[in-house]
Amino acid sequence: MNADLGHFTSRFSPSVGSGCASLGMCASCVSAASVRILTRLCALVLVVALGLGSELRVRVRLVDGLVTEEVLEADSERDLISVEFKQGDGTLITFMADFKQDVKIFRALILGELERGQNQYQALCFISRLNRNEIIPSESMARLRQKNPHAIRLAEERRGLEQLTMSVAVNLSRAHQLSSHIHNMCSEAREAVYTRESDIKHWLDKGVDASIFEVLPVTTEAPSFQACHSTKDLWQPCVCTYSLRLEWYPCLLKYCRSRDTTGRGSTYKCGIKSCSKGYHFTYYVPQKQLCLWDEET
Repeated sequence: MNADLGHFTSRFSPSVGSGCASLGMCASCVSAASVRILTRLCALVLVVALGLGSELRVRVRLVDGLVTEEVLEADSERDLISVEFKQGDGTLITFMADFKQDVKIFRALILGELERGQNQYQALCFISRLNRNEIIPSESMARLRQKNPHAIRLAEERRGLEQLTMSVAVNLSRAHQLSSHIHNMCSEAREAVYTRESDIKHWLDKGVDASIFEVLPVTTEAPSFQACHSTKDLWQPCVCTYSLRLEWYPCLLKYCRSRDTTGRGSTYKCGIKSCSKGYHFTYYVPQKQLCLWDEET
């Protein structure tokens, strides 16, 4: 499906005329002089918008059929992208890509079951390395605009489910060594900030202090604990699983070809390819009470 080319534009070469139309300004009933003034104003507004506009709101359909709104934000100066949306059960999912540190962060704010003794909500944070081909650069995301904000978007490519065994706990007070954004994003998670052993080996090689990591007492190679869904005792330690899906995000830039008056060809950025990707996290919890969603049905 290539519909995104027709609905999204990367403003690398914005035109004043199309910009005025997108701003809803009409000059059909004014004089030619007024049109020239209006055109200059449009150009000025576009310059301001390009400097400040870094938020994109996209309507997407979740796997359960419900429609939600994703908020995609980009900060090209800090080289940062975030995607946030609310699931049908009220869970707030946030994904952040820190390109400067090659770190990605997933946060889930899950509504608690008050009648079963849980808090109002429970926070989880999962941290891992960011691969450069996972999402478009922050500068490109900041320039992205949507022509039809009311359309429900479907991803062009549905990428495979990624299985992540999060066998290491991260000390939140020292996590700034990985990314300066972890503390603010994961402050509600406290003791529920996780990463993978394969990632910490990479970070240790880069000089990150080993004291910010704590290997948890269970791995897939040493299944000394039961899965939480088969554990009856709410206070028994177990292996929890949590799944989420980014239903729509710009994963690649598209390039078009053009020719100048001499016939010489060149390429330019002309749109994005959208992807959908699921993540399945497995990790240790000291009690099943912290994993009530992972139960046998």
